Amino acid sequence: QVQLVESGGGLVQAGGSLRLSCAASTLTFSRYTMAWFRQAPGKEREFVAAVSWRTLYAESVKGRFTISRDNAKKTVYLQMNSLKPEDTAVYFCAARTSLEMVISVSEVDYWGQGTQVTVSS
Repeated sequence: QVQLVESGGGLVQAGGSLRLSCAASTLTFSRYTMAWFRQAPGKEREFVAAVSWRTLYAESVKGRFTISRDNAKKTVYLQMNSLKPEDTAVYFCAARTSLEMVISVSEVDYWGQGTQVTVSS
């Protein structure tokens, strides 16, 4: 079983920045595709970004968010700049146990518990 622990969420004003971190327990972290999803109240969980040997972003965050990973630290990051109120959601770290890109909830093998990001106007 792989455990994912998110951190870095909080309250920020529109236009501000936050960096989320997700630490993984697996020894084979470098072989996993890592991703971030988010879920706002009353909405379905949606894809935000993923990284394997390449990166992929949802159109809504492209140019503002950057996903990266540090395999030595077994950690994936999500740098969020130019935040908007519509970015407010619980952000979930996710892992797929292969290097195949993940873009949907059904492709995720492990989930973190989530961290709240609130962007005020």
